[in-house]
Amino acid sequence: MLEKEIINFEKTAIVGIVTQNQSEDKLNEYLDELEFLTFTAGGEVVKRFWQKMDKPNPKTFLGTGKIDEINLFVKENGISTLIFDDELTPSQQKNISKIIDCKILDRTNLILDIFAQRAETSYARTQVELAQCIYLLPRLSGLWTHLERQKGGIGMRGPGETEIETDRRIVRDRISLLKEKIKAIDKQMGTQRSNRGAMVRVALVGYTNVGKSTLMNAVGKSDVFVENKLFATLDTTVRKVVIKNLPFLLSDTVGFIRKLPTQLVDSFKSTLDEVREADLLLHVVDISHPDFEDHIESVNQTLADIKAKDKPVLMVFNKIDAYKHLTIDKDDLMTEKTPRHYTLEEWKTTWMHRVGEENALFISAANKENFEEFRERVYEAVRQIHITRFPYNKFLYPDYKDATEKEE
Repeated sequence: MLEKEIINFEKTAIVGIVTQNQSEDKLNEYLDELEFLTFTAGGEVVKRFWQKMDKPNPKTFLGTGKIDEINLFVKENGISTLIFDDELTPSQQKNISKIIDCKILDRTNLILDIFAQRAETSYARTQVELAQCIYLLPRLSGLWTHLERQKGGIGMRGPGETEIETDRRIVRDRISLLKEKIKAIDKQMGTQRSNRGAMVRVALVGYTNVGKSTLMNAVGKSDVFVENKLFATLDTTVRKVVIKNLPFLLSDTVGFIRKLPTQLVDSFKSTLDEVREADLLLHVVDISHPDFEDHIESVNQTLADIKAKDKPVLMVFNKIDAYKHLTIDKDDLMTEKTPRHYTLEEWKTTWMHRVGEENALFISAANKENFEEFRERVYEAVRQIHITRFPYNKFLYPDYKDATEKEE
């Protein structure tokens, strides 16, 4: 008989602030995402704390009154981890730790922890370790408070190296070693990509947990790990896909997220090279998520950061089976209609129409809804790139409808 697996979630509380640049609604969206990140990492959010401020307190991020309130709650409820939605400076982290006796993490630290859990291959582990070391280096002093000052007195004078300096040197040496290792792997990956010949390369990009791997499995008949959690995919998977008789390479890459740590973008350079070197991007969007427009903006910003924004893009609006819109009663004259009240048909007449009728697709990868239309659009886009590259191959790959008639 199978034994039940008991998962012990860490009791956590999450913290955010409302500023001039971040409204209360926007904060709630971010805290919802932070709660999902915490769940993915193995934590259970017991309480949310937030405060209105002009700007974060440079010493403790929050005001002293709010810090005391959180401290009392942590003591009374046995909270083991406190997670802040924004990146804390090393001094802020250190000051908060002196007041509140529990683990103090920020969004960056949490994302790095999830990446460390998800890293399967040696390459992914190297990339994550590098990002963690870069993050840890300025924060080492907080871990060695008992050894921060050199002891004075007889026999203690003269040159020497404190424990903290030794540790900093070890971490710096480790960073240099990991960078060399990644450089060697980048070269190897570059050789692998060049060996793939002149086949058209298509990359799936998008926010995390929008269904890229599900789509990859549906199109490529592959077996990529899929889970309803953030960052289920960390390693790039490349598969040869054939639609009708047209072959191309499809790659599934790591998902993006708002406030993505810069050290992750740097250390995952080679993984993102798959996107940079692709001929066509399939930008997958979870249309059932209330903040999907913000997600699109975040992905476009990350694509701009990695210099991959000028590539041809097909917008794939996924999870149409899960899309639900708010409704307004006929006799309700007070409620104002917002984008959350739009039906799918109404969405199609908004800016999505300007994306181009040929460039926006509405599908459900899990149920394979509108899948034939998706295959046709991808076939035509890949065929166009292929015959531009090899004009004499035009007759090998006819239009999708002609290819279908030939099969029949």
